[in-house]
Amino acid sequence: MKKRYFLLTLLSMVLASAPLFAQNTEEGLDQKINAWVQPATDFISSIVFYPIQLGAEATTSMPLVVIFLLFSALFFTIFFKFINIRGFGTAIKTVRGTYSDPNDAGEVSHFQALTAAVSGTVGLGNIAGVAIAISLGGPGATLWMILAGLLGMSSKFVECTLGVRYREIGSDGKVYGGPMYYLTKGLADKGMVGTGKVLAVFFAIMCVGGSFGEAICSRPIRPPSNFWI
Repeated sequence: MKKRYFLLTLLSMVLASAPLFAQNTEEGLDQKINAWVQPATDFISSIVFYPIQLGAEATTSMPLVVIFLLFSALFFTIFFKFINIRGFGTAIKTVRGTYSDPNDAGEVSHFQALTAAVSGTVGLGNIAGVAIAISLGGPGATLWMILAGLLGMSSKFVECTLGVRYREIGSDGKVYGGPMYYLTKGLADKGMVGTGKVLAVFFAIMCVGGSFGEAICSRPIRPPSNFWI
């Protein structure tokens, strides 16, 4: 076991230091990876962020993915009878541990799960995103962000519910779940086994590609030439 951890640590150090050595060449490793995946990312971006013209004069456009997310959130809000408002009290009680059972499966508490989720979204979405939106759309953009956030609570409710519904619990008590699981199992229950597997694999590849690209393509800070003297 110790040998395995040592090899994994060594491999991660090699991957992390690869861009530093690649910078001494004419084309670094990050540029090579970028040139290799650029055609695929451009193709996917052209579909996901396809601009939909709004208004009679078509002076304003909105990306396709934003329209899809807004209509999905609105649908879930109406379908579940405004769960984002009715279930607010239940959410507070759940986070406080009112419904917690020490014998339930899982590795983190409800509050720990909340703080982990918030830690990964507050900085980019609630600080940088708000500042950019106000700078581009003015103070009125705040109203639309509030409405989008309220509708997004219904989407998050559906996502978390599916994650819990189709998760798996190992013999050692570890919990395995996420979009890959509920895409495969959920669509299989609807008779779309192949579609579920394709979407699950596609999601997993995109996650791995995004994580790998972020780790490798980020340039480390190079110390000055006399740093080691």
